[in-house]
Amino acid sequence: MFRNVHDSVLGTIGHTPLVRLNHVVRDIPATVYAKVETFNPGHSIKDRMAIRMVEDAERTGKLKPGGTIIEGTSGNTGMGLAIAAIVKGYKCIFTTTDKQSREKVDALRAFGAEVIVCPTDVEPEDPRSYYSVSSRLERETPNAWKPNQYDNLSNSQAHYETTGPEIWEQLEGKVDHLVVGVGTGGTICGTGRFLKERNPGVKVWGIDTYGSVFKKYKETGILDKHEIYPYVTEGIGEDFLPQNVDFSVIDHFEKVTDRDAAIYTREIVRHEGIWVGYSAGSALAGLLQLKDRFRAGETVVVIFHDHGTRYLGKIFNPEWMRRMGYENLAGPTARSLVRNKKVADIVGVEVTASLGQAVARMSENNFSQIPVTKESRIVGSLRDTQAYAALVADAAARDRRVQEVMQKPFPYVDIETPIELLAPMITAENPAVLVRDFPADKVYVLTGYDVMQAI
Repeated sequence: MFRNVHDSVLGTIGHTPLVRLNHVVRDIPATVYAKVETFNPGHSIKDRMAIRMVEDAERTGKLKPGGTIIEGTSGNTGMGLAIAAIVKGYKCIFTTTDKQSREKVDALRAFGAEVIVCPTDVEPEDPRSYYSVSSRLERETPNAWKPNQYDNLSNSQAHYETTGPEIWEQLEGKVDHLVVGVGTGGTICGTGRFLKERNPGVKVWGIDTYGSVFKKYKETGILDKHEIYPYVTEGIGEDFLPQNVDFSVIDHFEKVTDRDAAIYTREIVRHEGIWVGYSAGSALAGLLQLKDRFRAGETVVVIFHDHGTRYLGKIFNPEWMRRMGYENLAGPTARSLVRNKKVADIVGVEVTASLGQAVARMSENNFSQIPVTKESRIVGSLRDTQAYAALVADAAARDRRVQEVMQKPFPYVDIETPIELLAPMITAENPAVLVRDFPADKVYVLTGYDVMQAI
């Protein structure tokens, strides 16, 4: 009998290795293993649920011969679906967001898929969102099927039947903790449900990102729109509640910043020799934040979802890391400016305010620019020069709403960003940045004057 021989590439999905982490978890008293899902043919854990969704749809008649698979994806699910489509003879159309790495989009196109890039910073129900566009295309395309990975329970079932049993067998039942980044919720809930059925004492830790709604919903039962704002991390976090997220399976959510996720992704590569993507850095950062929850003698499994080749233009590009303020440099950071009270808590103006009210607010506070908010969320900005030009052109503009004349929001930076990297971010086009202290849930406006004083 031949060994490790398959009829198609689909037979190589799953049975990925567990690799002990040694250097990046030195401060963790427990033994930590990574479930390295880059060994799947599409180099991500999403291959598991992609083939399960396709085959379940075939069985139920939702996906018919010669059909077209249409899905909204951050990249990895699309890759799994594209591989299945090639083997089984389907076409693929994918929608994704403009925050996803170029490598992911190029990879999907390499597998013959049509890819439509949609704006990130819009509500899910907005007709421009990648959710809405994929749904519209499904309605308009003959013989089309949309997997809907967020609400399709075949997603979590795939992990209940494969990922969970694999971990249990590999460690002979010696599993105390599971740490997973949460996006659609399929991986953590399917895997966690299986492990908890075998041992109810297993703790399941979900890693979330700032700008996502999961953590607060778990702790309060409230879907708080004020929690939602753009974030850079790919593959985890959401601005709605997918049906695959079973909050009863997840014991606790830990939020991780974009900056820490990027830094720890590179640490995994440099110190463990495992080339992984952005969500792996989030998972490691979250695990380290939770280190006091683990004890000597316990075993922790952390899932590394995808491969680092998908992020060559971002995390593994030094210029991108510097531009984002993610490089670790010696010297003062934005936190030192806040600590020295050289900036103040944010003062903004609502989109419904008049231009005259906005000018008055800037005058009262001696501001040359001001953030524009909508229900406490920052959605734009207004400069004094911009307001002046509008008023000179038309005196009646004083009564126009701010949202009619505002510009794009000031960029966000992490409070740990080195001042050396902050300085180039403040330009004539971006006269200010918003410094966010994520754990403290505070935002500050930082101008060129503030940085000049620090320098």
